[in-house]
Amino acid sequence: MKKNDTIGIGIIGSGGIGRHYINIFKKVKGARVVAAADVHPQALAEAQKLEPSITCYPHYRDLLKRKDIDAVAVCTPNKLHYQPTLDALASGRPVIVEKPMAMNARDAAAMCAAARKAKRLLMIGFQWRFTPAAQFMRKAIVRGDLGKILYVRCQALRRRGIPSWGVFGRKDIQGGGPMIDIGVHILEMAHYVIGRPTPIAADGSCYTYLGNKKPAAKCSWGVWDHKTYTVEDLAVGFLRFDTGTSLTIESSFAAHIEKDVWNVQIMGEKGGALLDPPTIFKDDMGYMFNNTPAFLGDGDSFQYKLQHFVDCISDGVACDAPGEDGLVVQKMLDSIYASSTAGKSVSIR
Repeated sequence: MKKNDTIGIGIIGSGGIGRHYINIFKKVKGARVVAAADVHPQALAEAQKLEPSITCYPHYRDLLKRKDIDAVAVCTPNKLHYQPTLDALASGRPVIVEKPMAMNARDAAAMCAAARKAKRLLMIGFQWRFTPAAQFMRKAIVRGDLGKILYVRCQALRRRGIPSWGVFGRKDIQGGGPMIDIGVHILEMAHYVIGRPTPIAADGSCYTYLGNKKPAAKCSWGVWDHKTYTVEDLAVGFLRFDTGTSLTIESSFAAHIEKDVWNVQIMGEKGGALLDPPTIFKDDMGYMFNNTPAFLGDGDSFQYKLQHFVDCISDGVACDAPGEDGLVVQKMLDSIYASSTAGKSVSIR
C-alpha cells in the first residue's frame, strides 16, 4: 500500500468497544471507517449515528466482500474473536483484534498461524503498553537501570466494578471474569515492560462470592445480572519465567478493599520501578533515591494504538503488539485458570 493512501477500515462488532474504535479512528491519520458489521440492529444503528457515512451489515462476511476495506478491526465479545479474525486474514486484510486475543491459547495459536499463512499483520489491542508511564519503565529497564528483574507485582483491582451491561459476567462468552477482562491489560503491559520473557509455570486461584448474589451495596457501576453471573470476582496468579523472574497478578471485579487499584511494581537487582506514580528507585552517592519525572508527555494510548496499527500497514513500521505477544499472554491467562481448577501448579508450554 502506498504511503499516502487512506486505509479503509471495517469494524466487526459495533457494540461499546466497536463504537469507541469508530470515534477514535476519526482522529487517526491515514485511515477512515467505511463499514461496520453486527448481528444486533441497535448496535449498528448506534454506530451509524456516530459515523453516518459508514455502511452497516448484519453479517461480517458481507462486510469482507467490499473492495474498499483494506484492514479489519475485530471488536466482538471474546468468544467471537476467533472466526472473524481467521476470515479477515484469509481475505487478505491485516487485522487488529481486541483483547484478550481469544478464548484460549489453542485458538490464539491458530490465529497467529493464519496470519503467517496469509502474510498479513495480526495486531492485538494492547494499548496499555503504549502509555507514557509504561514506556518510561520500559526505557529504564532497557538502559539497565534496574538490572536483572527479580519480581513484578501487578494489580487490576476494583472494589465494586462488575459491569452492568454486556456479557462480562458470562464465562461461556467471555472465558472468564476480571482476570481475562482487566487483568489481561495489566499483565500484557508488565510482560512487555520487562522484556517479554517466556513463562514456564503458573499457580492461580479464583473466587466467586459476590457477583452471583443480589447486590448488597450501592455502587457507581449499577446493578448487574447476578442470575447469569458465572465468572470469578477475584483472581490471583503467580507466574515464573525462564529468566528467573517471578510475577504476581491480582484482579477483581468485586473485592472488599479500600479502593480501586491499578498499578505495577517492579523490583530488580540494581533498582525498582512503580507505574503510578511513575518512579524509579535507585541507590546513588550513598543515598536511596526516588526519581520521578517532572513530565512524561500526554496523549491517548488508545489513539496511539490505532495509529500504530495504521502506520504498520502503510509505512511498514514494526508492530509493538503482534499476535505472538497475544498468544503468550493467553497462555499465561489459561494457565492461571487451569491451576485454579486443578488446585496445583501447572506448566506453560
